[in-house]
Amino acid sequence: MATDFVGQAQALRERLIERRRDFHRHPELAFEEERTAGVVANTLTNLGLEVQTGIGKTGVVGILEGDQPGLTVLVRADMDALPVREDTGAAYSSEISGKMHACGHDGHTSIALGAAELLAPLRDQIRGRIKFVFQPAEEIGQGADAMVADGVMNDPAPDVTVGLHLWNSLPLGVVGMADGPIMAGALTFNITIRGRGGHAASPHQTIDPVVCAAQIVTALQTIVSRNADPFDSAVVSVTCIDAGEAYNVIPQAAELKGTVRYFRNEVRDLVTSRMRQIAENIALAMNCTAEVNLSPMTKPVVNNSAVRERLLPVFENILGADKIEAIRTMGAEDVGVFMTEVPGVYFFVGAKDETADSYYPHHHPRFTINEEALPLGLALLTSAIAEYVLP
Repeated sequence: MATDFVGQAQALRERLIERRRDFHRHPELAFEEERTAGVVANTLTNLGLEVQTGIGKTGVVGILEGDQPGLTVLVRADMDALPVREDTGAAYSSEISGKMHACGHDGHTSIALGAAELLAPLRDQIRGRIKFVFQPAEEIGQGADAMVADGVMNDPAPDVTVGLHLWNSLPLGVVGMADGPIMAGALTFNITIRGRGGHAASPHQTIDPVVCAAQIVTALQTIVSRNADPFDSAVVSVTCIDAGEAYNVIPQAAELKGTVRYFRNEVRDLVTSRMRQIAENIALAMNCTAEVNLSPMTKPVVNNSAVRERLLPVFENILGADKIEAIRTMGAEDVGVFMTEVPGVYFFVGAKDETADSYYPHHHPRFTINEEALPLGLALLTSAIAEYVLP
């Protein structure tokens, strides 16, 4: 692969930034990405790709067919924004109240379109094909499944998958590309505790679900600290406690909500089994009942060792070996749906904004990125694709 994608990506810098800022001004939530999908579809059509729309409701697929036989590379980018009110003060701030690109998906979409732009003129050299998948609804963990249900993994079936995430806690010029699990599987839970309500002045005449809920919250913390292997990773977070409306009334019921994160399915099974045991038995001991409902969201994102080893020298040639780090996070991403059956790599591109007055993480109202990460991300992504389709 002799093509200088670093130089070509840098030449597209202004277009990448302009496109990213346009998406940023017009954020759309999960399964609402009509405008974004329209821009994506028009851009891909103008580049001569075979375009399919409405895949997974608002998803877009663009196929760049090479003139020679070879592998199919699936390139995935997410398009949706978050229900967050922006507070960055940027000149290109969201124009839609209560919606914001606070995770970098605007940059992901811009970069993937840039990759199509760089590779489309090389059709006569491409061996195989590139399947650009622009996915809706990543933030609610449903978009990948919706696209798979609509046949995105067929006709043609991919042989390898590649994707990236702009990561604003990593400095510019650093890439996270660990082997094995890099992002957690996630599920949500609801635990409903039922007792018997009554007057708060006469607790002996009631069965208090609030006290029971408090005991359960505390006990759930022992799963990670006392049941899971210390060399495994897991998170059990109770994020919502809902019970009662009056200061002098013990309610009939209390509800706990939260999330579980894990890298290995065996750990997931251990955690969920213990959650049921703890909730149900503490409730029994306190004359309450507990109903535990678990809702899967995403699968773990697992980098394939062979794909990573093939791409590692490509990235080292661009960045230097000392700029590749083994970054992992308990954050979740439904790109794992595409990577469960098909080997692939998902990598983090450092995008920390050193000019910001303070660090604000993903999903924060003041989330920002260093836009110089856009051409670098484009160079890395295009080089990764080219490793599989260009001689």
